[in-house]
Amino acid sequence: MQETRLSTARIRAARRVIDPVFLDTPLYRCEALEPALGCTVSIKLETANPVRSFKGRGTEVVASRLAEQGPRAVVCASAGNLGQALAWSGRGRGLDVTVVASRFATAAKLDRIRALGAKLELVDGDHEMARERAAAIARDDGIRLVEDSLDIETCEGAATIGLELVDTVPSFDTVLIALGGGALATGVGHVVKALAPEAEVICVQPHGAPAMTRSWHKRRVVTTDSTDTIADGVAGRYPIPAVLDDLLVVADDALLVQETSIIAGMRMLLDHAGLVVEPSAALGIAALLEDRDRFAGRHVVTIVCGSNVDMGAYHRWVGR
Repeated sequence: MQETRLSTARIRAARRVIDPVFLDTPLYRCEALEPALGCTVSIKLETANPVRSFKGRGTEVVASRLAEQGPRAVVCASAGNLGQALAWSGRGRGLDVTVVASRFATAAKLDRIRALGAKLELVDGDHEMARERAAAIARDDGIRLVEDSLDIETCEGAATIGLELVDTVPSFDTVLIALGGGALATGVGHVVKALAPEAEVICVQPHGAPAMTRSWHKRRVVTTDSTDTIADGVAGRYPIPAVLDDLLVVADDALLVQETSIIAGMRMLLDHAGLVVEPSAALGIAALLEDRDRFAGRHVVTIVCGSNVDMGAYHRWVGR
């Protein structure tokens, strides 16, 4: 495999600093989903932890290094999940955490960030404006800026999911990974291509937030003026060049799915797996729904990456 910014040795080392509460999450075949999808489906459940998303793996690596080396103050921009995870990891290590988010972010995510003791600053624009404000705070206050997907710790923390996949799932053909900033996709993709290269790595993004997928297909950074998707966790507009470079190495394909398919995927995960998930976590199921012929007869792993969802909105989308 061509080189990426990631190191398999560092990924293995990351497991030693991540709180075990985030590790070895449930991984199981979900036969109830298979008749409707036409393939063998295994679920990697990254919601079974205190922050209900995979982001805690990366923030544990970030926080452990800050606790050892400083500075003791840190700021990040977040659509909600990274902020919760950094607040949780920082609280356990005595770090002063500031999270910048859009005031239009999911209320449940913002409430949880506050409850975990982080300072929360809201901006009137979208996530990209939150990134700009977080960078300004870091520059003006001289504190550490954590940039999801750009900071290698966030990618290598997420990559420990890949270690668990290749160590426990026999002969899976495909892994479907939600694609936003790219930490999850590049992390898991790196491990799969290094240790199970016969498996296909496919990234999935909504049509309403296509910047990274378009960039992958064009093999250069493509930005968008806006996003329009319920999957707020993957709704970025400005791909990071270094992350795209890694994604071009590890991803075999990048797909766009419709909002109706995302909602159908959420409903299927509720009805057939008993899982309440946020829209980003249903992207893999959405991809299976939109192209059953492509995945027919395969053993597909989908990473259910988060369940921090506003329940009022969830009921509107999925039905009571």
